[in-house]
Amino acid sequence: MAHRLLRLLIALTAIIGIAAIVLATQLSGRLPQSIELSAIDRAALSFRCEPSGPVRVHVQTCLDGQLETMFENALTDAEHQSQLESDGTVFVQTGDIPYQWERDSSAQVTPYLYFAKDSPAVATFLNRVIERQAKALERHPYAAAFNIDYSVTWPRYELDSLLYPIQLAWQYWQMTGDNTVFTSNVYRGFAAALKTMLTEQNHNTQSKYTDPGLVKTPVAYTGMIWSAFRPSDLGMVYNYNIPGNMMAVVVLKELAQIEADVYHDSGKAAASLKLSSEVDQGIKQYGIVHSAEFGQVYAYEVDGLGHYVLMDDANIPSLLAAPYIGYVPASDPTYQNTRRLLLSPADPYFYAGSLAGGIGSNNSPPGTVWPLSLLAQGLTTTGVAERQEMLKYLLASDPGDHLLHESFNVNNQKILTRPDFGWPNSLFAQFIMVSFEGYEPLPHL
Repeated sequence: MAHRLLRLLIALTAIIGIAAIVLATQLSGRLPQSIELSAIDRAALSFRCEPSGPVRVHVQTCLDGQLETMFENALTDAEHQSQLESDGTVFVQTGDIPYQWERDSSAQVTPYLYFAKDSPAVATFLNRVIERQAKALERHPYAAAFNIDYSVTWPRYELDSLLYPIQLAWQYWQMTGDNTVFTSNVYRGFAAALKTMLTEQNHNTQSKYTDPGLVKTPVAYTGMIWSAFRPSDLGMVYNYNIPGNMMAVVVLKELAQIEADVYHDSGKAAASLKLSSEVDQGIKQYGIVHSAEFGQVYAYEVDGLGHYVLMDDANIPSLLAAPYIGYVPASDPTYQNTRRLLLSPADPYFYAGSLAGGIGSNNSPPGTVWPLSLLAQGLTTTGVAERQEMLKYLLASDPGDHLLHESFNVNNQKILTRPDFGWPNSLFAQFIMVSFEGYEPLPHL
């Protein structure tokens, strides 16, 4: 009798447990399954700060463990922001905003590419991230962010949201040699991205896109791809964003290789290469302007009618990050002229104070610098001293939680925006790995 009751109790417990999981799935749209990546955890814990080593920082920084803790937090952040969902994909939350951005989620998991070849768990994780991104692209190519159930949470069209998932998948393939990531869902998602870019290249005659927050200004055909909102999520002044189109030139060539070598779709491969070439010609013809002080420089936005904006925004793609996204080498003369402009008061979003100097955004208060821009500066400099200076600024931005944030005041690191923001933490991990730990920069075409 007692054994029968015990078996009944065990059975009831199991039923209740299953019911709880089903209910949780119905309510939240996902299975409550967190992500654990031991290869990432080991790499995060194995990093050591040595004052006399390649990461030359103040001795006290190593003694109090600040850099080691910041690196550990940074490298594991995407792991902690991720959740395995009921459809087998991985949802990567941007941080304190509980949605997944196509751009942010790609950047958040980018450091994990270095571990995918030797860790099946990391490879599977990245496959599942890319699969979800592609499914979202197929459903809503004009959206930038999504909920767990793929419903749109940020319905605004940003060109780079089409590009980041393609680049992540291509880089995964190059780093691992694994082409199984290119599923039928990925094929359809990337096809939707390409179709959208081709439509928006001819925005005046082919596009039906509209948005309540969009202030439309006239544009001419330039060969470049029209976009409505910046990588900062804010509206544009002129609708050809040069950094976004720079990224498109690179990513479209990568897409062409995927279409040709994996999917054997010669039509999409040719269309991708043609679009890449036309965008590049458009940048050269319309995106380079003359500055009396700095010479030939890249504009941030243009309309093809002679109007342009000289500035930069911390969000990547940015003009400062042009070598990082693979468009030009850091030694390119026009880029170097542009870099001098951007890192000076000539850029309306450049701020300098007692803690740091760098580029902010019109998406944050005046006097604040974004760690993303400091990281872009550190990843694109050709000088060791400048790289060390960016590390100093980044460490100074720590308000005590050993995390990087969206922005911080150049005179007071405790005045910040977004207490939980995954993207700069992941890029910080990549910065340390590439700049000081001997990892090679990620590949580009």
